Amino acid sequence: MNICVVGTGYVGLVTGTVFADLGNDVICADIDASKIEMLKRGEMPIYEPGLEEMVSRNVEDGRLSFTTDIVEAVKRSEVVFIAVGTPPREDGQADLSGVEAVAKTIAKGLNGYKVIVNKSTVPVGTGDLVRRIIEQHRENGQEFDVVSNPEFLREGSAINDTLYPDRVVIGAPTQTVAMKILELYAPLERPMIITDVYSAEMIKYASNAFLATKISFINSIANICERAGADVVQVMKGMGYDRRIGPDFLQAGLGYGGSCFGKDASCLYHTAAKLGYDFNLLGAVMEVNEKQAIRFVDRLVDVLGGVSGRTIGILGLAFKPNTDDMRDAKSIEVIGRLLSLGASVKAYDPIAMDNCRAIFPQITYCKNAYEVAEGADALMLVTEWNEFKFLALEKIRDLMRQPVFFDGRNLYDPARMVRLGFDYHCIGRSPRLWKNVGEAQNGHAQLPAETAARACA
Repeated sequence: MNICVVGTGYVGLVTGTVFADLGNDVICADIDASKIEMLKRGEMPIYEPGLEEMVSRNVEDGRLSFTTDIVEAVKRSEVVFIAVGTPPREDGQADLSGVEAVAKTIAKGLNGYKVIVNKSTVPVGTGDLVRRIIEQHRENGQEFDVVSNPEFLREGSAINDTLYPDRVVIGAPTQTVAMKILELYAPLERPMIITDVYSAEMIKYASNAFLATKISFINSIANICERAGADVVQVMKGMGYDRRIGPDFLQAGLGYGGSCFGKDASCLYHTAAKLGYDFNLLGAVMEVNEKQAIRFVDRLVDVLGGVSGRTIGILGLAFKPNTDDMRDAKSIEVIGRLLSLGASVKAYDPIAMDNCRAIFPQITYCKNAYEVAEGADALMLVTEWNEFKFLALEKIRDLMRQPVFFDGRNLYDPARMVRLGFDYHCIGRSPRLWKNVGEAQNGHAQLPAETAARACA
């Protein structure tokens, strides 16, 4: 099948490349000439494991190409995917200006029947908007249909998520149109859900809002655990074995970030308000998330008695591991708060430091975690990169000015950290247990088994 994908960000580039790998002829189009030139040189504008190799293979085999001429790409295609960004506006709604601009351009390229597919995350009713725009700007009355086919990709595992999706959602005006897109996905042999366009648009927002709710819920439980003397890790395990709940997205931490959950929850909240429904549950979810990272920094301030003039090291900058994406990353909130309180900040991330420099040019960027630790008054782990699991913690401790460690992802075993001599703090594991660790701070005492499994401040 001949396919055009407009937009070469995470969704568009991965989607187009996977479709090419499945044997289709794909043109990825973008108005950003510098990005297209990078792709033509074999350079990736984003970091995604395995993507560079897959792009190279399909370009060499002649199934994948790149262009800035969107009109010509539309003319050469049967199916056109819209995969441009829909960032949040100041009022919390999705900014659809990119989608609207693409729809106008697609109208100019209609030279026969086309299926226009909204892959971008868009509010309910955007399919109607795209149809109206194309109808207003098409030049020769050519027929087309608009379909909603939301994406459910996770950065860092986007290729796997595209090849092995939990489900493929196709929102189409008729069964005949739906079958055209179903044919495209048939080689994946995954569950297909065919709905109307409105329902498909809602599925995307409802899914992300529900996952955001799980994250804020477990973070609220973690905050209670700290006060009640409970261990949120054990609580999460006990909840997760219930098949009605499941363990996914129940890891307590600094809250959700990235380009999806925050903006999608906000957009759904404001869409509900426009429709006359007060979605106060989702409002509470967003409020919990907004406070989580700042609350963590404020705990550090309490422990140190203030951070003005102190050197604080940050481990991990990207919003999640295996990506360089800084959009809505928790590190932005943490670093911003520390700087406002007068701290000096050192940081390391395996991939995202160049992107972070554009936001915080004034902080010190280090070559590894050990350089971050050197002379630091405290370390804060913000992103749980796998390499941080294997640090020589004794070396980290000895390099620090004082061994205060704030683990925002519960990456380490509290009992071990205490035995190593760290003043260790994490999420949802009660400060009340701190008094029980005694001389373990000095690295000598062995904790009772029950306390060792739970101890953390």
